[in-house]
Amino acid sequence: MELGRKKQFLAAHAACHDNVYRYFRRRTEGASTAEDLTADVFRIAWEKTRQDQELSVLVVFGIARNVLRNHYRASLRSMNLTQQLERQRAQELGSDDGTVADALDRLKPEEREVLLLTYWDGFTSAEVADLLNVTATAVRMRLHRARRQLSYLLRAGHTTEDVQR
Repeated sequence: MELGRKKQFLAAHAACHDNVYRYFRRRTEGASTAEDLTADVFRIAWEKTRQDQELSVLVVFGIARNVLRNHYRASLRSMNLTQQLERQRAQELGSDDGTVADALDRLKPEEREVLLLTYWDGFTSAEVADLLNVTATAVRMRLHRARRQLSYLLRAGHTTEDVQR
């Protein structure tokens, strides 16, 4: 009984795997996503097959359409959540009408990164050093410079042209 199920599944897999992959490849953002979704289709197809149920190409593509719809919904939810978190972060930083966010934007990228990793994400100097692949001394120096520059920007309220580099 199980042997028949395997044969039926392998026949369906051989008949439409490449077509299912191309279906996803044309409709998604990358090859790895298409591969993952194709694997999901055949996992579901295996779970749904029964000895008396035929696994035709149309059935597999019906599963593929549902998997693609689920992927789109999950991507949309993820994008909405990311946007919500960005708005929340901007509100937390922007409780002073965007002054802090503007000042952070004017810092050098390496200084901004060290500040955010230290104060926003709560990493120690040693952890930040590991993340950025620099020494802990370099992290402490960047942090010192970043705090000094951020303080200057917040006190002075200068525009981008007035920032001393």
